[in-house]
Amino acid sequence: MIQPDFTSLPVLDKPLEQISQDELTAFGDAASALIDQMSDERDLQQLRVNLTGKKSALTALSKQMGTLDAELKKQYGAYLHTLRTRLGEALDNKSEQLAKAALDAKLASEQIDISLPARGIAKGGLHPITQTTERMKQFFVQAGFSVATGPEVESDYYNFEALNIPSHHPARAMHDTFYFDAHYLLRTHTSGVQIRTMQDSQPPIRIICPGRVYRCDSDQTHSPMFHQMEGLMISKSSNFAELKGLIHEFLNAFFGKQMTVRFRPSFFPFTEPSAEVDILSDSGKWLEVLGCGMVHPQVLKNCGIDPDEYTGFAFGLGIERFAMLYYGIDDLRLFFQNDLRFLRQFG
Repeated sequence: MIQPDFTSLPVLDKPLEQISQDELTAFGDAASALIDQMSDERDLQQLRVNLTGKKSALTALSKQMGTLDAELKKQYGAYLHTLRTRLGEALDNKSEQLAKAALDAKLASEQIDISLPARGIAKGGLHPITQTTERMKQFFVQAGFSVATGPEVESDYYNFEALNIPSHHPARAMHDTFYFDAHYLLRTHTSGVQIRTMQDSQPPIRIICPGRVYRCDSDQTHSPMFHQMEGLMISKSSNFAELKGLIHEFLNAFFGKQMTVRFRPSFFPFTEPSAEVDILSDSGKWLEVLGCGMVHPQVLKNCGIDPDEYTGFAFGLGIERFAMLYYGIDDLRLFFQNDLRFLRQFG
């Protein structure tokens, strides 16, 4: 890098009327030679300031123009204008040359060797939660169920009231709910889809309701947003034995082997009788995997279905829970951290 050597410039420290045109021309020649030596844009800008800036010799001479008579003012005005124009053009041309050289060097360093082998295109894949959901849906669709969906922003009526959970019901304490106001919330389960379906359809009804649900909870096995799948069957002959058989067959199909299953009595406001379902793990421990039961008669009444003529059963399970068991994952948060090193394992 060439540093500007201002000592090579002729000194113009005499009064303006004592400086000849030849001296100004010689100053211009020396300055042009110094400009040609520049190889760095920052040094060139420093040189520009020293040659044409407010504290430069040219500016100091220009300030003396007011002390000259008309004839000398015309003569030296022409000299200084010519010199300033010459140096300005030289500086601009050099700046363009340096910019072009920098661009050429950058392009040369970034040149692509088209003879190199291609890197290939990375192949995407479905998220493990999506794969688990599709695996579940496949079983139930083959069993004659249809897939139903509904809004994630739900009303208090569909999320609680119609499910036999009035405002004073102690079961409300089981839900850490995200409320928008007194009437609307982020659904805590997909049961609202079942209510809407029963209101809009005539039995027999056979649906599953997969989707996102929300509860204010977060740790190694809980997330504020997670996925749930619920199932509902309404007919004139639905019974608990049919429910147990369906659940057992589903678990066998999902895990790809004969499962040891037990049903434990439990309580849910919207089913009666109710049960929780456990599976026996390879380590010999019982693991809870879902809840189920016969649809409560009051829920059927709330939807305009005669409980004396129709019965039904329902079940609900956490999709992340099944994905963790199926893939051997011990931390729910891994599903939502978007770490490609984790997700590529499921491609």
